[in-house]
Amino acid sequence: MLITIYGIKNCDTMKKAWTWLDGHGQKYRFHDYRAAGLDETTLRGWVKKLGWEKLLNKSSTTFRELPDAEKVGIDEAKALSLMLKHPTMIKRPVLDIDGRLTVGFKPDVYEQAIG
Repeated sequence: MLITIYGIKNCDTMKKAWTWLDGHGQKYRFHDYRAAGLDETTLRGWVKKLGWEKLLNKSSTTFRELPDAEKVGIDEAKALSLMLKHPTMIKRPVLDIDGRLTVGFKPDVYEQAIG
């Protein structure tokens, strides 16, 4: 089983997810999309599987600090552009388990996904 966890290093939710994975003996690869970025193909794949509404974190500091004009009329194209330009707007963590995706951290969801 190949597990990749995407997010940013200094995030409390990420820390909870890492603790859970470590506590369950799961090996994983971490991709810091603040430091390493995120390619458009990967993000488009996530949007296709999950929907941009689930991925765009409107409560993030980065989103809240956008000018009001950029927050209005968000559709898939605009959301993709914003998330590519500002990866910290992507909800985290995104957990990829052999191509199956989950967003956010909930122990029961991780248990079911990894089992």
